[in-house]
Amino acid sequence: EVQLVESGGGLVQPGESLSLSCAASGFTFDDYGMSWVRQAPGKWLEWVSDISWNGVSTSYAESMKGRFTMSRDNAKNTVYLRMNSLKPEDTAVYYCARGRGGLDAWGQGTLVTVSS
Repeated sequence: EVQLVESGGGLVQPGESLSLSCAASGFTFDDYGMSWVRQAPGKWLEWVSDISWNGVSTSYAESMKGRFTMSRDNAKNTVYLRMNSLKPEDTAVYYCARGRGGLDAWGQGTLVTVSS
């Protein structure tokens, strides 16, 4: 069974940083690119970033470029999202998903709240 389990969400103040993790199991992790997607309250899903199977290639949504960094550790079957200079508009549930473009498995999400 494919499982993706996110962790690391929480409440932070504007300008602070937070790191999310997503532990994967039930499939050959390094066969797949991975993605982060978020959903702010009352809004549609928004793609955040993705990463190639070997971590060499990453892509980011325009509003996250320079602030967010996605990485992976294939030995630990884990992907990460480092978020710096957080803004209130980054408040959302962040989901880890398998794939790049076509996403075929999702985690349960972790809530990030940016508020003073």
